[in-house]
This record gives sequence, structure tokens and C-alpha cells, in this order.
Amino acid sequence: MLTRFSPRTIKALASYVYVYSDPDTREPFYVGKGRGNRVFDHLKDTADTPKAAKIRHLLRHGKEPLIEILVYGLDEETALKVEAAAIDLLGIDHLTNEVRGFESRRYGRITVEQLEAQYHSTFLWEEDIVDKLMMIRISATYSDALSPLELYEMTRGFWRVDVERARQADYVLAVYQGIVREVYQVADWFPGGATFMQREEDGAWARECYEFVGRIADEPIRQRYRLKNVAHFFPKGCQTPIRYLL
Repeated sequence: MLTRFSPRTIKALASYVYVYSDPDTREPFYVGKGRGNRVFDHLKDTADTPKAAKIRHLLRHGKEPLIEILVYGLDEETALKVEAAAIDLLGIDHLTNEVRGFESRRYGRITVEQLEAQYHSTFLWEEDIVDKLMMIRISATYSDALSPLELYEMTRGFWRVDVERARQADYVLAVYQGIVREVYQVADWFPGGATFMQREEDGAWARECYEFVGRIADEPIRQRYRLKNVAHFFPKGCQTPIRYLL
């Protein structure tokens, strides 16, 4: 079992991204990046982590993890981006990585439509709006790799809102970095913690907030607002995550 690269190989590799896989199923269980002999360091890892436990299990049973270099000859920043993309593509739930890759929210998996909107989106002006809207700026934990359900759960609660005004809105727009990520038709608003399991850390403050129940809007409505630039509705220094356009 190879445990070190030669100096000539190390020079050729520069920064690289590597994958550890199960030797029987060939399913990846860890993605990393490094230089030199970093790829082999995990074979000696004694930490109490899923990755280390998986490797120790294989070695105890006389097996070796399949170690592959995904791409090499990179600079450090490019290696970080490739690592993030690989983790997003494989799905962190299927890996023993404990966190997503470097700046995966910025450079990770993203649809071509979302990417175009990020750099060249069409502005939504107030005179273009024909519905009663409520915009919600969602948190920094947003990722383009979120499932539709994850994005819905992130958007719908908990918020300090004027519930009577909120109920006037036909649609709620989920906004991240000034771009509308999804459009929801709301059935109703409820006190915080009433319609999904309250997280322990939310505490009493959540009960002073509200959450909505609804569904993704019909496609013609989505096309009207989704992936539009609404950053101008939240001017610099604006602290509130809520904007009403009723």
C-alpha cells in the first residue's frame, strides 16, 4: 500500500483534490484537498470522526481504502473550489466530511439559471409588480444546493412580522443576496412553533414570532418574480429582513 509520494510526484501534483472510497462498492466516503503527502495522513488518523472510523474499520478487516486523485496541478484557491464542488455534487450526507467545502455557498453546486441570476439578473421594479408581495431575506446558511423542502423550511419561520400586513400578501419571496430564490403562495400565518417542531435553541423568542404555511407558487407567478434582482428594496444599512409591497 502506497503511503508516500516521491519528491518528483509531489512537485508535479502541486495542490490537488482527492477522494477516499470503499474498496468493495467504490462509493466515495470522503473528499479532501492538499499538497505533498496530505492525502495519506488519514491512514494514521486516530480522531473520533466518521472518516477515521471508516478507515480503521477497513484496515482492521484487511482492506485498503481506494485513494484517488480527482484533479491535480492546481493552485490553492482552485483546489478549494474544486473540493467544494465535489462535496456538493456527491452530497455531504453521503460523505464523512463534517462540513461543506471552502466557500461552497459562493462557488459550490448551482444551476445555470441561478448562476446567471447571480451575475446578470433582471431587476424587479415596483411598477412591474402586479401582486401583493412580502419579501423575506433568508439567512447566511442558504446554499444553492438546498432541496426545495429545505429552502421552504428556511423561509417560512421564524419572523417578527406585522401579521395582519403579512396576511394581505398574495406571495412571499425568499431573497438571498438580493436575488429572489423562490416564490411561495401562503395559506396562512401562525404563531412561532405552531406548525413544525420548534428547535430547542429557538427558546421563548420564537413564540413571539410567526411562521407561514404554504406552497411553491404556480409556474407563471414563479417566472414573474423568481431569480429577479430585488436588492434595491433593501438599501445599504437596512437591518430588517422583511419588506412589504402591498
